Amino acid sequence: MLRAFSTAATGMSSQQTMVDVIANNLANVNTNGFKKSQVNFKDLIYAKTKAVGREVVAGVTSPGGVEIGNGVRVDQTTKVFTVGEFTETERPLDVAIEGDGFLQVTDPQTGSYFYTRDGSLMVDGTGQLVTSGGYTLGISVPTDYSEISIGTDGTVTTKDSDGNSSAAGNIQLAKFANPVGLSNEGNNLYRETESSGTATLGTPGSDGLGRLQGGFLENSNVQMVTELVSLITAQRAYEINSRAIKAGDDMLQTANQIVT
Repeated sequence: MLRAFSTAATGMSSQQTMVDVIANNLANVNTNGFKKSQVNFKDLIYAKTKAVGREVVAGVTSPGGVEIGNGVRVDQTTKVFTVGEFTETERPLDVAIEGDGFLQVTDPQTGSYFYTRDGSLMVDGTGQLVTSGGYTLGISVPTDYSEISIGTDGTVTTKDSDGNSSAAGNIQLAKFANPVGLSNEGNNLYRETESSGTATLGTPGSDGLGRLQGGFLENSNVQMVTELVSLITAQRAYEINSRAIKAGDDMLQTANQIVT
């Protein structure tokens, strides 16, 4: 009977993690470029009191056995990199990635590379093209420009007050063999890991990379209805596991009340 207690407890703990992940998804429903997470579960080791295929009598094997599981555990949380909907902002420095790829940005203090889908860009006081968090893209623009635009191939073009155009640089996109292996660093940033593989840079629109769409931002790919359904499912699963513990407790109480 004690096995039922510990087994149901693993179910309750796992569903708590599920609710935590759903809550984070819902909290970021309006975060630019946010990618929702999903929880993957695995069952625990089985107690095999009677092995499958055991020999019952000489020359005769059993087609089944007795295997009692010990519950469930959270195996991993996985990012879902489907593209979110686009919102037109009419800001020329806002860019959305139509397809796969990440913007490669640099921490100006450490020089470390990070990757993001948040295309809310701006020009700082030194003329550097940066993210809203101050991470640089390695492109300098004239501080006296009158117009600026970003092409679908990542070309950053500026115009001066006389109408003369010049290319300030090219935004490249990064892709990974396994983007799910990227490490979440907060602030809409990801970090490269051994699991993700090394970043491969390329021109937007080539080599399977998405194109850039200026004047738009990518919304979160969280679907509130889907998350709410998952939340209800997790809550009910938590309640059912708690009832399994209650059932086990009732059975123990009945056994204790037996009068011999």
